[in-house]
Amino acid sequence: MPTPEREQPEPVRPHQARQTAESFGADARRYDRARPGYPDDLVTRVITGSPGSGAPDVLDVGCGTGTAARQFQAAGCAVLGVEPDVRMAEVARARGLRVEVAAFEAWEPAGRTFDALTAAQSWHWVDPAAGAAKAARVLRPRGRLAIFGHVFEPPAEVAEAFAAACLRVAPDSPFSGRPARRPLEMYRAGYAQIAGTVRETGRFDEPEQWRFDWERPYTRDQWLDLLATTGGVTGLPAGRLAEILGEVGDAIDALGGGFTMRYTTLATTAVRTAAP
Repeated sequence: MPTPEREQPEPVRPHQARQTAESFGADARRYDRARPGYPDDLVTRVITGSPGSGAPDVLDVGCGTGTAARQFQAAGCAVLGVEPDVRMAEVARARGLRVEVAAFEAWEPAGRTFDALTAAQSWHWVDPAAGAAKAARVLRPRGRLAIFGHVFEPPAEVAEAFAAACLRVAPDSPFSGRPARRPLEMYRAGYAQIAGTVRETGRFDEPEQWRFDWERPYTRDQWLDLLATTGGVTGLPAGRLAEILGEVGDAIDALGGGFTMRYTTLATTAVRTAAP
């Protein structure tokens, strides 16, 4: 009698990888210091495209230490953050933000609604279908959902040094075995998938795709500070992390001690229909 083939396990989707999702708070202050902000034009477009008179009430999902939330707050918005990691939330609160600790899917709005819902570098940690449906429930009619994040590729020499070091030092890291550089089109496809999930709720107008291109110079130490906060290495023992950072640092030194990063910030955004 033939032996049945063993079923292959379902691949883990990002929102199911809770250990990685909740690893960023291990060094929350470094995360807050190193992570870049978002283009002012993006903040302006979200605000002007939301229904509130003046600056809107904003719910920031997966607010982390409040990088994006502080930008909306500085623009005059009343911002409430929702963040599952208490360590990240504590840093955000220390920076003057209101934060409630919960995963968005389990968060209780208690009847509150908002003019805009933002998710900066965090929506992939949310169950996509449940998240889109809940966003529709907590947004006011004509409220705007804005899901956005950065795409960035350091110089090839730096990216390849990081990929090789991860493969050698941390073969069990999620980054091990991945290509050193990934094309922008791969990320654009991911945002198109988000648009499809939003569209399937039947509660939003046709989603839009936004793109913002910008640059930022990095010194060796600034880049290594940021690299240490990226998923896949945040949970490594200090010695293994230091070894990876050392190899990447050597590659940056060979380039003269720094480089200019070209960023693309992508957004999927949609307006909630006026119908209840």
